[in-house]
Amino acid sequence: MARNILILGASYGSLLATKLLMAGHNATLVCRKKTAELINRDGTEVRIKLRDEPTHRSIFSRDLPGTLDAASPADVDLSRYDLVGLAMQEPQYTNHTIRVLMIKIAEAKLPCLSIMNMPPLPYLKRIPALSDMDLEEAYTNAQVWERFKPGLVSLCSPDPQAFRPPDEAANVLHVGLPTNFKAAAFADETHNRLLRELEADIDAVKLDGQDVPVKLKVFDSLFVPLAKWSMLLTGNYRCITPQEPQSIRDAVHADLKRSQSIYEHVDGIARRLGADPKDQVPFEKYAKAAESLLKPSSAARAVASGAPFIERVDLLVKLISHQLGAPNAEIDRTVQIVDQKLNEKIVEGGSSAL
Repeated sequence: MARNILILGASYGSLLATKLLMAGHNATLVCRKKTAELINRDGTEVRIKLRDEPTHRSIFSRDLPGTLDAASPADVDLSRYDLVGLAMQEPQYTNHTIRVLMIKIAEAKLPCLSIMNMPPLPYLKRIPALSDMDLEEAYTNAQVWERFKPGLVSLCSPDPQAFRPPDEAANVLHVGLPTNFKAAAFADETHNRLLRELEADIDAVKLDGQDVPVKLKVFDSLFVPLAKWSMLLTGNYRCITPQEPQSIRDAVHADLKRSQSIYEHVDGIARRLGADPKDQVPFEKYAKAAESLLKPSSAARAVASGAPFIERVDLLVKLISHQLGAPNAEIDRTVQIVDQKLNEKIVEGGSSAL
């Protein structure tokens, strides 16, 4: 049975959409009107490398069994959908038309699966140790999430690394690291059956007889997606420096001992919240993967290009660490540098507007 999935965000979201289309399901990408017109006319192209192949393959949505369309937020008919994927950067949810759509999604009580780095606040409320913590400061606008029932919101660890090539059209996505989406279960078993159905259908897909990477893996544990926090704090946010951004590889490997200490501290925070060590990724495995990550993180690229807001998992982890009575000087320093760079951009923007 073909499921209909609404995905907010047409960039990273097109990777999840492509996997669903390959499995025979249908997807709608919510994006700007101009991008929606492009996708409705030409479809999407996702470039992904199969195991042991030297070059990326281009997978075109128009060649796949599922149906893809795109819509601007005001044009979405929620009655069509079984599941919502949240694939935008967290600051984008403050856009007025997106906020209006989010209110409608919350009222419709549709299950929402996030593939953001920044976990939605209602998801964090499902973790007992976090349910009463003051974490709103880490969000661009925490009010976006007020209407959502925690049990209807879950989180994928967005481990696959992908980017829009800067000289290509907005319907093209290049997958640099084709790892898996690791999803925590919902509160309701009906929604979990849907997730596991999608998991099995995506797993069964073959391309020219070959397995296709980037699976959806569903876990009963709420804590599996938190394994990404160690990676983000060790690599992605440390790409942001007082000077120019550095690659994830350089952020991790310039001082491997320091990187390991940050990684293990964040893993320790996750375990204090309830994570099982087996839910986590060993530092050695992450460091090995980081060797091939030769570009600055998307957060660092956004700051360098003048974005006034980015997802602040660094600040979220700092707030949690301090409220658990386990602060870390390196994490505090990272947050200070990110704050400083964002404030610089705001000041530059303000002075150039005068």
